[in-house]
Amino acid sequence: MQYAFLIWSLLLLGIWAIVYLSLRDPLARREMLMVSRWTGLLGLTEPVFVPAYWNPPTLFDLAQRTRFDIESVLFAFGVGGLAVILYEWLLRPEHVKVAMADRSARRHRLHSVALVSTPLVFAALWVATPLNPIYSTIIAFLFGGLFTLYCRPDLIGKMVGSALIFTALYFAYFLSLVLVFPDYVRLVWNLPGLSGVLIAGIPIEELLFAFGLGFLWSSVYEHVGWYRIRAPRSAS
Repeated sequence: MQYAFLIWSLLLLGIWAIVYLSLRDPLARREMLMVSRWTGLLGLTEPVFVPAYWNPPTLFDLAQRTRFDIESVLFAFGVGGLAVILYEWLLRPEHVKVAMADRSARRHRLHSVALVSTPLVFAALWVATPLNPIYSTIIAFLFGGLFTLYCRPDLIGKMVGSALIFTALYFAYFLSLVLVFPDYVRLVWNLPGLSGVLIAGIPIEELLFAFGLGFLWSSVYEHVGWYRIRAPRSAS
């Protein structure tokens, strides 16, 4: 069990590599890699979650000694890219630049605010409330996603679809961990500080995290780069 987090982080990277190598669209590969690189940095926020949310055994006992660990960076890199690309991997839509004239619409004036709303909401909740940081994260993801939808309602299909697809993958991925290490959740997660609701042995907070991440993260590339998506021409 000492190396469970490392093994499952590497497993996630294996899934990431399979999806990445199967992508034929260079723009989709660029999107997946770019988002993964930035998301990987979120692994450095682990001190916020250890031990308030969980306290996993890690390589060299880094989480216990420093509250930082290598596995979290690998995990964050993997989930970021998968959350943003699974919808495109399955449905293969095309990216089209939003016309300059359309960017001046009233709802787009909050474009920059929407992009930074998630970290701002998380920081406010973390500082001003006694919420466990995982709940602050979930709320921040959902708030940022809804704010994005206000600015970019055209992305609703990708955002909701990505949230559902990524949550399904994450459920199967986490379930494999529970099946191999049945006591892992009980020993690692701070269940008394959470809802205590488990679905097939998986904390419901993990599934809400996956849904929120897929909902928000799937729109990041299009929102930042001013892209919209459309069905491939062959399907038109």
